[in-house]
Amino acid sequence: MKKRVLVVENNKDILELISLVLDEAGYDIHAFTNDKDIFDLIKTFQPDAILLDIIQPTLQGTELCRQIKEAEGTSHIPVIVLSTHPQIQKVKEVCADEIVEKPFDIDGLLEILSEQLKNAS
Repeated sequence: MKKRVLVVENNKDILELISLVLDEAGYDIHAFTNDKDIFDLIKTFQPDAILLDIIQPTLQGTELCRQIKEAEGTSHIPVIVLSTHPQIQKVKEVCADEIVEKPFDIDGLLEILSEQLKNAS
């Protein structure tokens, strides 16, 4: 059975690239440009991992990541944060299972995703 990945990325071009790469790698993808109704999406799609774009490692920027990691039904799902912010490593301390800095290497992204899925199993 294909592993399911929920991708939330503001930039439509990056979202399209990630979706294409993950699809070719054999993942079942649901891709969105915003986090509207994300908990409903998580409940219906039941992803094995979440790729989440965070612009700023601030309280507001990390709130959704924290909510996912703290909620009873979603805390087990690996959250991999995508970001361009120079201090994004702080997000790993707050809520993320892993960080992928943009611009990212496709192979590196796939490797991190694979590793997180193995750890979650």
